[in-house]
Amino acid sequence: MTSRSQQQLSVLIMSTLAFTVCFAVWMMFAVIGIPIKKTLDLNETQFGLLIATPVLTGSLIRLPLGMWTDKFGGRIVFFVLMLATVGPIWLMEFATEYWHFLTIGLFVGLAGGSFSVGIAYCARWYEKSRQGMAMGVFGAGNSGAAVTKLVAPAIVLAYGWTMVPQVYAAAMLVTAILFWLFTYDDPAHKVPAHVTVAEQLQALKDPVVWKYCQYYSIVFGGYVGLSLWMTKYYVSEYGFDLKTAALLAACFSLPGGVLRAVGGWMSDKWGAHRVTWWVLWVSWVCLFIMSYPQTAFTVQTVSGPQTYHIYLSPEIFTALLFTVGVAFAFGKASVFKYISDEYPHNIGVISGIVGLIGGLGGFLLPIMFGALVDLTGVRSSAFMLMYGVVWVSLIWMYTTEVRKLDHLGKPAIAADDME
Repeated sequence: MTSRSQQQLSVLIMSTLAFTVCFAVWMMFAVIGIPIKKTLDLNETQFGLLIATPVLTGSLIRLPLGMWTDKFGGRIVFFVLMLATVGPIWLMEFATEYWHFLTIGLFVGLAGGSFSVGIAYCARWYEKSRQGMAMGVFGAGNSGAAVTKLVAPAIVLAYGWTMVPQVYAAAMLVTAILFWLFTYDDPAHKVPAHVTVAEQLQALKDPVVWKYCQYYSIVFGGYVGLSLWMTKYYVSEYGFDLKTAALLAACFSLPGGVLRAVGGWMSDKWGAHRVTWWVLWVSWVCLFIMSYPQTAFTVQTVSGPQTYHIYLSPEIFTALLFTVGVAFAFGKASVFKYISDEYPHNIGVISGIVGLIGGLGGFLLPIMFGALVDLTGVRSSAFMLMYGVVWVSLIWMYTTEVRKLDHLGKPAIAADDME
């Protein structure tokens, strides 16, 4: 008979693999959207809507999926969800009109809802002292965004963009079968049958939950938004080809996914509050620098006019982007450490709510990025917007956590958690 520790490891490995594939599918338009944009002659706002459409359904479905996970168990919900996406992914190759892509993209986006299922499923298999680590390892499946940037461009260049949905549909089907074969059920992980939907949704009235939603809207919503946008940004801003642009964009997506496990360990060791606080500050500084547009100005000197240029070279920009990716990876883990500490008995519902709002951030940001470029003509306006969102999170954390610790006479950043 399989031991408990072996079951834990098998569940964690297979859930992480499944989430990686789901996330790669969810981010598919980040690459194939570029040739589609050229074929359909889309403007920046239309492109932003195209790549963000799957994120919408993947976000909205997270709350009901989290509730179903609490009621029926993560294994069956995860398996059915993966099977439900195979058909829409495969149908993508037959789309020819803009509305075709938007409609099918809504169904493909269901794959993004896998997070609220897997995070609760994995967390319940581990004791509280190791939940941050377990959730961080599972969350490393965000690196599926980097997988898409590394794999999809090669497929596009070799066979055309229509081959990508075919490959991804097959990968999803195989992954679903493997997941079912190598994972386990534990009836003790389900909420009692007498708990109603209305009782589960009482969490929506908790202001602390909404604060965590705000944090997650930047560390996850910002991660999704930039993962979708950065390939296009490198092509437009620096003139790179699709393969090079996708590779450079992976410098953000890969650490933003893989290092989430490290963020989980850090949150177990130092607490969710401390990690989240420093994540927001590092992101705030980097985004401020990245917000500055390429500028040329002329100064009248004693020897005549002198023109100066201020800009971020691709190397400096990528280094800053990498730093933001690392910070977001730690932040995604620390926010869910807050949740496992505060809401151990209904983690599925709370993770569904927080994941929904964070995912909606990932849906809205690419559309807003495109609209800002169309309105201002300044590509770095995307980072100006995100800088503002981080500023809101910092103010909210300071007023509700840091100041309260100060009033208690404790070192603000030395506290593990304060809620």
